[in-house]
Amino acid sequence: MRGALHLTITTPMAVLVDAADVRSVRAEDESGHFGILPGHSDYLTALPASVVRWRDGAGRRGYCALRAGVLTVTGGADVAIACREGVLGDDLDDLIARVARLRHEEQDAGRGARVEQTRLHSRAVRQIMRYLRPDRPGAFDHPPQVGPDDGGRADGA
Repeated sequence: MRGALHLTITTPMAVLVDAADVRSVRAEDESGHFGILPGHSDYLTALPASVVRWRDGAGRRGYCALRAGVLTVTGGADVAIACREGVLGDDLDDLIARVARLRHEEQDAGRGARVEQTRLHSRAVRQIMRYLRPDRPGAFDHPPQVGPDDGGRADGA
């Protein structure tokens, strides 16, 4: 293994990690876990809610639980992670539990968004069906008939 990595982990509000003497980084994307050592080829991947791990030159470990982000490796030495939210910690088990909670919250939010989208879609279809009722005079006239007795409204109401 040659040289060292420069690891930065940032959120929109802060730089969480700026370490210049990193020997290895482990992360996880949708395809699974992977490692990065000095000299790694250029790389770009999206990270789900997960824990990023690294080891510095003195052998100390670092951990960061993050909510979805993007990891890039450039020049075989610079590893940059941009994420929405990240939490540093010394206890890996605690961070893994936190990531499990974050993933559960993301799944709940996704389900809630899908339910709301379905509800809005159903409402729009009902409104269209109400407007296009076959028993409504002129509902299927094309173009709509506008006459002097309907007040100039195209829908006849």
